Amino acid sequence: MKQFYKIFVLLIGLAVAQSALAQTTFTLEQCIDYALKNAVDAQNAVLDERIAAARVKETVGLGLPQIAGSVSLQHNQQLQRFFGLYNDSPDGFSFFPSGIPGAQNGDVLAAQNFFQLKSSGNAGVTINQLLFNGSYLVGLQAANAYKDLSVKTTTQTKEQIVQNVSKAYYAVLINKERLGLFNSNIARVDSLLRNTKALYQNGFAEKIDADRIQVTYNNILVERDKFVNLNELSLVLLKFQMGYPIDQPLTVVGNIQELEVPAVATIGNQDDYKLRPDYQVLEANRRLQQLNIKNKYAEGMPSLSAFANLGYATQSNNVSGLFKTNSNVEDLGAVGPDKWYSYSLFGVTLNVPIFSGMQRSYKVQQEKLTMQKIENGFVKLKHGIDLEVKQAVVNYENALKTLAAQKENMELASSIARVTKIKYEQGVGANLEVVDAEDALKQAQNNYYNALYDAMVARVDLDKAYGKLSIK
Repeated sequence: MKQFYKIFVLLIGLAVAQSALAQTTFTLEQCIDYALKNAVDAQNAVLDERIAAARVKETVGLGLPQIAGSVSLQHNQQLQRFFGLYNDSPDGFSFFPSGIPGAQNGDVLAAQNFFQLKSSGNAGVTINQLLFNGSYLVGLQAANAYKDLSVKTTTQTKEQIVQNVSKAYYAVLINKERLGLFNSNIARVDSLLRNTKALYQNGFAEKIDADRIQVTYNNILVERDKFVNLNELSLVLLKFQMGYPIDQPLTVVGNIQELEVPAVATIGNQDDYKLRPDYQVLEANRRLQQLNIKNKYAEGMPSLSAFANLGYATQSNNVSGLFKTNSNVEDLGAVGPDKWYSYSLFGVTLNVPIFSGMQRSYKVQQEKLTMQKIENGFVKLKHGIDLEVKQAVVNYENALKTLAAQKENMELASSIARVTKIKYEQGVGANLEVVDAEDALKQAQNNYYNALYDAMVARVDLDKAYGKLSIK
């Protein structure tokens, strides 16, 4: 039963993954969600967060016991000589035997090193434990502050992704609607062209009338083809911003009638600088700098650590003898292979900085000056945010006014084109008026959709200026 359950869960997981890979239609929210998971910048931001988390653990690990083991084997092909003073007096002491021919008291004699054999071995463990260190305590705080900075930077990166994806999405959605209008205009002009040709063939219109409409029809076809190519580029841009495979199909879904272009007053205002991710990043940098200053002071504090060395050592006349042991060998007077003897030591180390040549004082001074630069950065950032908000508000208000005017112009141009066509078909209007009306309608439509896109872009920029872009 358990095995069946595991297989079932695995199949469900594969089905969900396959469904995610097969998705080709996206709303704006789905585009943003996909980009926040798959865009390279978003993935790198997540990796930076993981790096910061690992750095915190690395810093914490400095306060844990540091244990190192080592094994060394050494063979001295020719040992250094042992040097000493010769003393042959009865009350004197000398490592050299008395009665050496030619030797006089006070002579420096050299002899074979009888304190050390040619081969030696050592296997030991070194343990160090930090007991107190001011820089370490500050480092723990700085590590967490660095982690917080990475999170704030991730938020800033996500905000940029949301902004870019939103603009690219609106461009594709509006272009999709414009393409539909191109097809509608082509159908309408084609109908007019066929009717005019029929009138010409029956003697109710001149050839120049049909030629004028044919020129308009040809121009619309060419513009439609050029626009299709440009629309493909805008779709590629959206895929790029999303981190979506360029060669895979993607269709945006949505209705321009549902696009919200509210008045500025209904959006809100900039009442808190801390809503801005760039402000949050600067705050995290200020916290790090405060800890840098604190750390420079902490470097002047004493540090205390404990240590211990444990191991075994031996010597022999040759290397092979190092690997032989004889538990019956006595410490003194033994003859034969040596054995490994244990040793151990432990203690504490107290380091007290006394004088550093004023280096630490000047380092503190440098860090404090850097802090002043960060504080100046807050002033500059606030002024920059205020300017950005004012510009965004003005641009959005202008975009709304332009959009309203262009929408009215498009409606008027549509009405004029419809009336002009009816008058021409009833024989009370000129063909030239129809061509001009069609051109005016096409231009009005282009102006309207350009104004709509500008309004949506201005809305996104205004939300960013207010720090209110929706970030999951």
